[in-house]
Amino acid sequence: MGVHTFVCRNSGGVWKGKQLTGDLEGEASSTFDLQRSLVRAAAAVDSSGGVQSSFSFVTPSSAVFQVIIGGGGGSSFIGGGGGGGGVAPASGGGAAAAPEAPPAEEKKEEKEESDDDMGFSLFD
Repeated sequence: MGVHTFVCRNSGGVWKGKQLTGDLEGEASSTFDLQRSLVRAAAAVDSSGGVQSSFSFVTPSSAVFQVIIGGGGGSSFIGGGGGGGGVAPASGGGAAAAPEAPPAEEKKEEKEESDDDMGFSLFD
Protein backbone atom coordinates (compact mmCIF):
# COMPACT_ATOMS: atom_id res chain seq x y z
CA MET A 1 0.00 0.00 0.00
CA GLY A 2 1.34 3.40 -0.95
CA VAL A 3 0.27 6.70 0.55
CA HIS A 4 1.25 9.83 -1.34
CA THR A 5 0.54 13.22 0.26
CA PHE A 6 0.72 16.42 -1.77
CA VAL A 7 0.68 20.09 -0.77
CA CYS A 8 -1.24 22.09 -3.38
CA ARG A 9 -1.14 25.84 -3.94
CA ASN A 10 -2.80 28.24 -6.36
CA SER A 11 -0.63 31.02 -7.71
CA GLY A 12 -1.71 33.22 -10.60
CA GLY A 13 -4.53 30.90 -11.62
CA VAL A 14 -2.28 27.82 -11.80
CA TRP A 15 -2.57 25.00 -9.25
CA LYS A 16 0.71 23.27 -8.36
CA GLY A 17 1.03 20.14 -6.26
CA LYS A 18 4.27 18.88 -4.72
CA GLN A 19 4.66 15.63 -2.82
CA LEU A 20 5.37 16.15 0.87
CA THR A 21 8.09 13.49 1.03
CA GLY A 22 9.25 12.62 -2.47
CA ASP A 23 9.74 14.15 -5.85
CA LEU A 24 6.32 13.75 -7.49
CA GLU A 25 4.66 16.96 -8.59
CA GLY A 26 2.07 18.27 -11.00
CA GLU A 27 0.56 21.45 -12.36
CA ALA A 28 -2.85 22.30 -13.85
CA SER A 29 -5.35 25.11 -14.35
CA SER A 30 -7.98 23.60 -12.02
CA THR A 31 -8.05 21.47 -8.89
CA PHE A 32 -9.83 18.69 -10.77
CA ASP A 33 -7.14 18.49 -13.45
CA LEU A 34 -4.42 18.71 -10.80
CA GLN A 35 -5.92 15.78 -8.90
CA ARG A 36 -6.06 13.67 -12.07
CA SER A 37 -2.45 14.54 -12.86
CA LEU A 38 -1.23 13.67 -9.36
CA VAL A 39 -3.15 10.37 -9.30
CA ARG A 40 -1.55 9.41 -12.63
CA ALA A 41 1.91 10.31 -11.28
CA ALA A 42 1.38 8.30 -8.08
CA ALA A 43 -0.04 5.31 -10.00
CA ALA A 44 2.99 5.32 -12.30
CA VAL A 45 5.24 4.84 -9.26
CA ASP A 46 3.03 2.37 -7.36
CA SER A 47 0.40 0.35 -9.21
CA SER A 48 -0.25 -2.31 -6.57
CA GLY A 49 -4.05 -2.00 -6.35
CA GLY A 50 -7.06 0.27 -6.32
CA VAL A 51 -6.73 4.02 -5.97
CA GLN A 52 -8.46 6.22 -3.41
CA SER A 53 -7.96 9.96 -3.11
CA SER A 54 -8.92 12.81 -0.83
CA PHE A 55 -8.70 16.56 -1.57
CA SER A 56 -9.16 19.05 1.27
CA PHE A 57 -8.89 22.83 1.08
CA VAL A 58 -6.88 24.49 3.85
CA THR A 59 -7.43 28.02 2.53
CA PRO A 60 -9.02 29.16 -0.74
CA SER A 61 -5.59 29.04 -2.39
CA SER A 62 -4.04 25.98 -0.72
CA ALA A 63 -5.03 22.38 -0.15
CA VAL A 64 -3.82 18.92 0.83
CA PHE A 65 -4.30 16.01 -1.57
CA GLN A 66 -3.73 12.40 -0.60
CA VAL A 67 -3.56 9.40 -2.94
CA ILE A 68 -3.78 5.92 -1.43
CA ILE A 69 -2.90 3.00 -3.68
CA GLY A 70 -3.75 -0.55 -2.60
CA GLY A 71 -4.97 -1.18 0.93
CA GLY A 72 -7.37 -4.09 0.53
CA GLY A 73 -9.79 -2.39 -1.85
CA GLY A 74 -13.29 -1.07 -1.42
CA SER A 75 -14.89 -0.09 1.83
CA SER A 76 -12.88 -2.55 3.91
CA PHE A 77 -9.97 -0.09 3.89
CA ILE A 78 -12.18 2.64 5.29
CA GLY A 79 -13.46 0.27 7.94
CA GLY A 80 -17.04 0.10 6.74
CA GLY A 81 -17.28 -3.71 6.77
CA GLY A 82 -19.98 -5.50 8.69
CA GLY A 83 -22.98 -5.70 6.43
CA GLY A 84 -26.44 -6.89 7.35
CA GLY A 85 -27.83 -10.36 7.88
CA GLY A 86 -27.86 -13.00 5.20
CA VAL A 87 -30.62 -13.65 2.68
CA ALA A 88 -32.88 -16.62 3.34
CA PRO A 89 -32.71 -19.31 0.68
CA ALA A 90 -35.72 -19.44 -1.66
CA SER A 91 -36.35 -23.14 -1.09
CA GLY A 92 -35.98 -22.99 2.69
CA GLY A 93 -39.70 -22.56 3.34
CA GLY A 94 -39.20 -19.68 5.80
CA ALA A 95 -37.08 -16.68 6.53
CA ALA A 96 -33.90 -17.05 8.53
CA ALA A 97 -34.18 -15.77 12.08
CA ALA A 98 -32.39 -12.53 12.74
CA PRO A 99 -29.67 -12.69 15.39
CA GLU A 100 -30.86 -11.61 18.81
CA ALA A 101 -30.02 -8.09 19.83
CA PRO A 102 -28.07 -7.73 23.06
CA PRO A 103 -30.26 -6.91 26.05
CA ALA A 104 -30.81 -3.21 26.54
CA GLU A 105 -28.95 -1.71 29.45
CA GLU A 106 -31.09 -0.18 32.14
CA LYS A 107 -30.61 3.55 32.38
CA LYS A 108 -30.22 5.08 35.78
CA GLU A 109 -31.94 8.38 36.22
CA GLU A 110 -29.48 11.09 37.15
CA LYS A 111 -30.48 13.96 39.37
CA GLU A 112 -30.08 17.38 37.85
CA GLU A 113 -27.62 19.44 39.79
CA SER A 114 -28.74 22.90 40.72
CA ASP A 115 -26.58 25.90 41.46
CA ASP A 116 -27.35 25.43 45.16
CA ASP A 117 -25.71 22.02 45.17
CA MET A 118 -22.40 23.48 44.04
CA GLY A 119 -22.14 26.04 46.76
CA PHE A 120 -22.34 29.05 44.45
CA SER A 121 -24.70 30.71 42.03
CA LEU A 122 -23.91 32.36 38.73
CA PHE A 123 -26.30 35.20 39.51
CA ASP A 124 -25.13 36.21 43.00
